[in-house]
Amino acid sequence: MGVGCWRNPLWLLTALVLAARLGHFQRWEGFQEKSMSKANMNSTLQFFMETYNNASNDTYLFQVDKLLRSQMQLTTGVEYMISVKISRTKCKRNSTRNSCPIQSKKKLKKSFICDFLVYTVPWMNYYQLWNNSCLEA
Repeated sequence: MGVGCWRNPLWLLTALVLAARLGHFQRWEGFQEKSMSKANMNSTLQFFMETYNNASNDTYLFQVDKLLRSQMQLTTGVEYMISVKISRTKCKRNSTRNSCPIQSKKKLKKSFICDFLVYTVPWMNYYQLWNNSCLEA
């Protein structure tokens, strides 16, 4: 059983299975309901809203109205699966205001429930939106 035996895929597969059984590989737990740090939550939601507003054709900006659910999974970074209610604000797209109240005029009120998946490496300030879907609330 020299070096040549590793060329056989069956031997390699057997070695990988044994290593995994013996605990040599980290086991990923999948998405879990864990509270995010406030800084990570704020930056992740801000990234999502900037991405959403940049892609939207709406005259007004939207913002997070309510956090509905948040789950996280550790991978090579952190993956967040989040559900939020977003609502149209009184600020127009070209607004430079930091704070925008939610639209109160009946004809202009609009809300969505959005589910999105963001991959982030927070310590490198890197964010990538992997998936999102929004349905009118």
